[in-house]
Order: sequence, then C-alpha cells, then structure tokens
Amino acid sequence: MPLTHPDRLFPSDPGERDLARRLYEGVADLPIISPHGHCDPRWFAENKRFPNPAELFVVPDHYVFRMLVSQGVTLTELGVPRADGSRSEIDPRKVWRIFAENFHLFRGTPSEMWLNHSFEHVFGIDMPLNRDTADEYYDHIDAKLAEDSFLPRALFERFNIEALATTEGALDDLKWHKMIRQSGWKGQVITTYRPDAVVDPDYEGFAENVEKLGELTRIPTTSWGGYLEAHRARRAFFKEHGATASDHGHPTARTEDLDRETAKALFLKALDGKCSPEEADAFRGHMLTEMARMSLEDGLTLQIHAGSHRNHSATVFEAHGRDKGFDIPSRTDWVNGLKPLLGAVGTERDLTIIPFTLDETTYGRELAPLAGAYPALRLGPPWWFFDSPEGIRRFREATTETAGFYNTAGFNDDTRAFCSIPARHDVSRRCDCAYLAGLVATGRLAEDAAHEVAHDLTYRLAKEAYRL
Repeated sequence: MPLTHPDRLFPSDPGERDLARRLYEGVADLPIISPHGHCDPRWFAENKRFPNPAELFVVPDHYVFRMLVSQGVTLTELGVPRADGSRSEIDPRKVWRIFAENFHLFRGTPSEMWLNHSFEHVFGIDMPLNRDTADEYYDHIDAKLAEDSFLPRALFERFNIEALATTEGALDDLKWHKMIRQSGWKGQVITTYRPDAVVDPDYEGFAENVEKLGELTRIPTTSWGGYLEAHRARRAFFKEHGATASDHGHPTARTEDLDRETAKALFLKALDGKCSPEEADAFRGHMLTEMARMSLEDGLTLQIHAGSHRNHSATVFEAHGRDKGFDIPSRTDWVNGLKPLLGAVGTERDLTIIPFTLDETTYGRELAPLAGAYPALRLGPPWWFFDSPEGIRRFREATTETAGFYNTAGFNDDTRAFCSIPARHDVSRRCDCAYLAGLVATGRLAEDAAHEVAHDLTYRLAKEAYRL
C-alpha cells in the first residue's frame, strides 16, 4: 500500500480536486529551483555514499530530532555532534531504531509527509515505519546507499534539481565549491554569503572573526572603511563561486541608516566588546542597510531571516551549538523595522530584498502591504515552522489580495535534509495548485491564468528573484 495518497493536499470537493490535479500535472515535473538551503557542498564535491540511514534522515534534520527531543530523547542519543564537532560513539542502527519506535510522533506533521515521500519515491518502500519494520527499513536504505545511483550527484540529477544554493559563513574558504567546479560535473551547486559572524557584535568571537576577515582579504578591518571594503571583497569572492544572494539571520527586523561617524563609533565599540544590547541591535540594523547598498553594486539578492529567537535553550546551545532545533518564533515589527532601509533603497528597481518571518501574523498586516508598494521587496515563502500545508495556505490567503503573486519569490526549501528537497517542493506545488483551484472555482481567476501562475510560482519567480 502506498505511503502517500496521489491526491494528497488537494481539495475535498470533487470539481476543485479535478482542477487542482490538472494544474498540478502541469508543474509536477518542472525542474527544482532550490535558491536557499543548508545542504553540505562536500556531499557533491566528494560524491561519496551517504554513511547510513541515520546520517541521512535523522542527524542533519532539526525537524526530526527536535520532535524526538521534545519527548525526552537526548541529542547525544541521536548522534548529533557537540558544539566542538565531536560526538559520542553511537551505533547508527540504534539511532534509527529510536527514530522508528517514535515515528508515530510525526503523525499529522509536514515531517511525516516529507519522510514518507522520501521513503516511497526515493527508496521504493511501501510499508509503514515502526518498531517492527525498523531493521528492514535500515537494511533496505543502507543497501541502496551503496549503489552508484544513490550517490549525491546521481540523486541530485534524479531529483531534477536545476540549481541548489548552499549557505556558507563569510570566513569559509569555499573549498568544496572549488572542488565541485574543478570536477567538471555540470550540477549547479552555488554558495550564499552569510556574514552573521562578522556583522553581529553578540556573535561569539566577533572581534576575532573581524580580524580573520581582514587576514582573508588582506584589507585592514580595524577601520570602518576597511571593514566595509573587506565585506565587498568577500562578496566578490563568493560571487566567483556562484553566489547570487546574501543571507542574514537577525533576531529582529530592525534596520538603521546611520551617518558615517555614528556607524564608525558603534563598530569600534563592537570590536572592543563594549556594545550594549541596544547598540548591538542598532549595529546589526545598520549593516543590513550597508549590505543592501552593496547589493546595488554587485547584484546579490538580500535575504533577511528575522522573527526567530535563536538557540532558545542555553543548555543545548552550550552543549551542541547553533541550529539544533531550538529556534522559536517571536513577535516582529517589520513596518517600523524596515523603514530606514526602505527609505534608503526601497524604491530601487535593480535591488531584490526578500524578508522571511516566523511571525506569520505580520503577513497580512505588514509584509504584504510593504511588498505591494516597494519595488525592492519580494516576500519570501513560509519558513521554518510554517513551510507546511497549512502554513502555505495561510500565506497565500494573507498576502495575495494585497501583494499579488508577483511580489513573492516562489518557493525554497531551506533544508539540511537532502532527500526531503523533492518532497518539500512537491508539497508546495500541490498546495499552490489547491489554492489556485479555489480561486478558479469561485470565479476569481481564469483557468488558463491559473496554469500560468502555477508555473510561475513553481519555477519562474524563484529564478528571477535570485537571478539564476
């Protein structure tokens, strides 16, 4: 019996379901544009087999391990690395058994849908995962991973990925991207410039990171002018390795457009470790505006991920570091937060700024009206907790009437879990087709226009927003 229903996520009304199905059939096989995510470029550089099922499905996926942690399983038991990169000697089969025994916890969640899609459509499994089938699942997947057709590059091609962007910090040497390019493989795997470690005064080792930035660029970063020039140099280096975007994970949506002397003074205080929380937030906000101006120079799309209280658990952060499932949505003020940046560059037609939020109450009240007015803004798709069937539906309902479809940036999967990429894009395509079918059924959109919009949401808008 299949793990996934062929009409999943389509409307229950027979007429609308038929229409959604027709719309979906027109986009189901389009290439995947994955312009923002966190897959490891090393996979494609070395093209070695994935080590085992646990390393493929459990260890890298914070959607998976956070649910298990919420039920009392520790990250150590799941083999998740510690903050220093070390890990306990954990039998991957034991990790898989823990996962399988607790798979019922994912019922009704998007993770269950993504995982079952991967099990069925990537590995050809049609039985449910549970305690009794755990070892059979493990052995089957492990055997498949030993085949050449399941190596990273082969899966990339089978998934029909046209472009995949990874995310690297400003100090990364990009050696894996260099290796990919030198290999002659035609898969388009590009990097993204993520400068948080050298922009956020609260980031651990900020001053040392800025010093390293100077060493890499051979530009003195102890002066404000040198610091900005070093960013320009690194952005150029990332562009040489395919980057079309920068990415900024800030706790708030605050931006500033400070005069040079004020910005310089804040920068020097940050280097000395003497910024107050307010001053650190102001500096981060000003750097978003500086980065937007740099985007006008070099063409990189500017992504802002705000509205997340990152690393909420100090205990988990100390033991295992960042990005371990404890990023929690928080209230976000986009209207006032973005005003300085938009005042400086918001009407520039050659600039693309894509905001992402975990505070979905702001979509209808703030973000859609802003994107419906400012040429530089394109709404990012639902992110983290809301890249789900209901989250996607609410996003369309909250934003379409004000911003339309063409002030959005299509879809991106933002994932570390490679095999979930086709599953996540399939969910997005189905949800958008279901929404469009409703518009057609209620006389708000012609069917031929709905087919065109479905294509644009699936493919064209992401390519244009990220200049791919």
